[in-house]
Amino acid sequence: MIHHTVSTGTASSVELCFNGYEGLPGPLCHGVIAKDGTVHLVANGRANHAGGGDPSVLQAVISETYGDRPPTPRAHQGSPNAVDGNSRFYGFECINLGNGTDPWPAAQLDAIERVSAALCRAHDWGARSVIGHLEWSDWKSDPKGFGMPTMRDRVQARLNKAPAKTPAPGNPASGKPTPPRLQPFPGTSFFRKETSSPIITAMGRRLVAEGCSAYGVGPGPRWSEADRRSYAKWQHKLGFRGSDADGMPGAASWNALKVPYSK
Repeated sequence: MIHHTVSTGTASSVELCFNGYEGLPGPLCHGVIAKDGTVHLVANGRANHAGGGDPSVLQAVISETYGDRPPTPRAHQGSPNAVDGNSRFYGFECINLGNGTDPWPAAQLDAIERVSAALCRAHDWGARSVIGHLEWSDWKSDPKGFGMPTMRDRVQARLNKAPAKTPAPGNPASGKPTPPRLQPFPGTSFFRKETSSPIITAMGRRLVAEGCSAYGVGPGPRWSEADRRSYAKWQHKLGFRGSDADGMPGAASWNALKVPYSK
């Protein structure tokens, strides 16, 4: 979800989005996109950026079954049928006064396109998973100054391009490729909270590859019951039984799964 900050100044805007203000605690987004195109990461997990919005818009975004733009929102924070967007959307605040005349530099628009495409690639989404705040809540106007349909076209065009391939690292002396870097075991406590991380997506994909899937949809970045049941299948495949096969990852089973490194 793309927003404008109604502010000027990079440092002060990042500070505001990190700390929040009276009546709305921070973080207020996941990243702040400055006018020079720099993306300042502010938070992970839930952030107070989207507020309540229209459930029909949420469904259209999840299914990506809409045309030029999502359905016109009919709900907002406080509406009886509003749904919480804070736990469902990544949010990026873009530094702009939001008055329709403050310019959007090419570098800033390029950064919006790039960060949106990066998240879509990470989750196997299309550009219709990218929306503006004004498309979520019926009393919002952001981002003001450029059109989200045009931005989605830009994101989709970038997604349609094959990612640039980098040469496989190797040992120059032997000519042999270096083994892929594996994700170290993050610890059992990592999975005992409401965790959302690319590590969980990478783990889920390895479980699917090993024939240990209990997913209906996914895998995704948020730890879920489907992840636990899938991991239990993997533990059983390794020969673990009883409490050792409860679906909570341990060091031995994790190292055997060989989850690729995920930033």
